[in-house]
Amino acid sequence: MTTRRPLLPAIATAAVSLGLLALAVGLGWLGDDVDRGAEFCEAAAGRIRQPVNTFTNLGFVVAGLVIARDADRMPRFGTAFACLVVLLGPASMAMHATESSLGGHLDMLSMYLVASFAVAYAAVRLWQGGTAFFGLVFTGCLVGCEIVEAVGGELPVVMHAGNLAFGVLLLVTFVLESRNGSSLDRRWILAAAGSLGLAFAVWNTAKDGSALCWPHSVYQGHGVWHVLCAVSAYCLFRFYCSERVPAPAHQVS
Repeated sequence: MTTRRPLLPAIATAAVSLGLLALAVGLGWLGDDVDRGAEFCEAAAGRIRQPVNTFTNLGFVVAGLVIARDADRMPRFGTAFACLVVLLGPASMAMHATESSLGGHLDMLSMYLVASFAVAYAAVRLWQGGTAFFGLVFTGCLVGCEIVEAVGGELPVVMHAGNLAFGVLLLVTFVLESRNGSSLDRRWILAAAGSLGLAFAVWNTAKDGSALCWPHSVYQGHGVWHVLCAVSAYCLFRFYCSERVPAPAHQVS
């Protein structure tokens, strides 16, 4: 049986984060436009600098709320995962709506949070760890990503070190999940990986100078990246839900 209780924190997360984002954009809380994210093709115009790349992030909010609807089917931390997926939307919107430095950091932070969760959740199930172990792995991954981003450096294909750190965590996740128990439905992890792989391919076509970059078009490859990543997050959740946890044995009196 499932309940709808996880929906409440996920809805609250969506409402508060989107509300704060609207205020931040309207009042300039995120700072000046420094062209953060401007390399993703879409021509900047108006208060919302990149409209398509901004509003396609609502896909994460929808995915997070759908996950929250059935989050109690996930063995542990289902509500937390739903809320993190919801947060991906407003955090990425912060960058594309303002092209500010702080908006860009919020975008990367939300990516690190979800990727760190995925690694920690795979590790805690693989090695039968508890909540403290989950917290340790999660924090270590998150801090590691922030350090890599702070060190910085331009890189081919992935553009900068922060994106590389995010990608490495996702690869670690898939490796760890490949070693987890056979009770899981592998079709969903393959769907998550496939959606993410396709998203990355499209992401690479969505940069300035690409043959598929049309700055004034309603089609924006980076927007497609957002939608496909939201699909991948949902598929990962369905993979988590497919885990069959043994029921506790009844005591015989």
